[in-house]
Amino acid sequence: MAKIGAFLRNAWNKEPVVLVSCGIGLLSLVFPLVSPMTKYTAMINAAIPYTYPVPVRDDGNMPDVPAHPCEPKGQNLEWLKNL
Repeated sequence: MAKIGAFLRNAWNKEPVVLVSCGIGLLSLVFPLVSPMTKYTAMINAAIPYTYPVPVRDDGNMPDVPAHPCEPKGQNLEWLKNL
């Protein structure tokens, strides 16, 4: 631990700009992993499909196809409204 402290002190005395830029670069790699927004982004991406279905006309023989585009079918997204 003492060697790391000596290295950082020496680097700060010689090149503070390089040390700060390396610190900012390390924070930019670590921050998304510890951010609480990462959890919500993953939940939203899981709930929203990548491809949207083409509207089809219900002939009464397709129970999984909504009869109208506004008919609520599929996952409940109430948790998204409460964020």
